[in-house]
Amino acid sequence: MRYRWFTGGWSWLLMRITGGLLILYLGLHIYVLHFLGKGGEEFDRLMVTMQQPIFKLLEVGLLGVVIYHSLNGIRILFIDFGRGALYHKKLFWFLMAIGAATFLVGAIPIFQHLTPLGGER
Repeated sequence: MRYRWFTGGWSWLLMRITGGLLILYLGLHIYVLHFLGKGGEEFDRLMVTMQQPIFKLLEVGLLGVVIYHSLNGIRILFIDFGRGALYHKKLFWFLMAIGAATFLVGAIPIFQHLTPLGGER
């Protein structure tokens, strides 16, 4: 027997993946915050490292993960507490369109702060 992946299956899988990524981010965030207790110089050095282009790219990825996870959570609330099951595919794509627009509005300013050498403007 073969399982066929449709909108509901993909949204279910992506919800679990983005949830795991958010848990990973939370752990990394707590790790970074512990540098505040080591003094200002340690934290400042870490913040300089965090301005590298790879971290900006990860920041954009975090934005996408948060937007997807939150909008799909809203979709699930509509399905669970309303009549969303009747139109869950349309609701999924409607919310993903809103998410894509929100992502662009949020990602563009992050990319505008990059220079070819990775420093801030």
